[in-house]
Amino acid sequence: MKTKVKAILITVLGFILSMAVSAQKGVDTQTEKIKDEATRSSSRETDAVRSFDWGKGKTKLRQRLPNPYRLAGRRDAIIESVKELIRERGMIMDEASSRPSDGLIITQPYIFAKGPVMAQSELTRYAILNFGDNSYSRGRYTLIIEVQSIDGVQNNVSVNAKVEGKSGSGLGSEWINLQSSGLAEDDFLKLLVEKVTGQSLDPVQDTDKSNQR
Repeated sequence: MKTKVKAILITVLGFILSMAVSAQKGVDTQTEKIKDEATRSSSRETDAVRSFDWGKGKTKLRQRLPNPYRLAGRRDAIIESVKELIRERGMIMDEASSRPSDGLIITQPYIFAKGPVMAQSELTRYAILNFGDNSYSRGRYTLIIEVQSIDGVQNNVSVNAKVEGKSGSGLGSEWINLQSSGLAEDDFLKLLVEKVTGQSLDPVQDTDKSNQR
């Protein structure tokens, strides 16, 4: 009798142990599945590490010209080109201050921006503003152009700008001198060089030849 009971107990115990092992294997299988999913997920490319190909059509920017700029040609012809360009730009030469025979040409102040919004935006481009300079209602600049002969064929052409912003409004407004960013000088010098040489200084942009027929 005791032997039979002992056999039954051994059988029941074996069954319980086998069930526990099977359950443990199930847990392990599920755990491995989760680990695999996590591994696959972490190995995918993310926006932080993915490299993007923006193509070859990026806009090329022109670097600013050296100032003074060495320009070939007759000095008197270059001076005439300066006068023509001033008129074409809607500016006026200051006859009293200029000395064309000495290669010095000075313009009258040219207003390039009116109104608080436009003045602030344009002055940010043409001048270096200090923090808090945001109360300008107008912007203007005066150009000083000098053409100095080197050897009768080569000339140094320099352009300097006096940039001013009109601060305040009404009776309390005044023109304040600002540090030029160099943009006004470079714009005028570029147009002058193109006018004298007949060649554009703008960089050649990339084109997608596959779309050309």
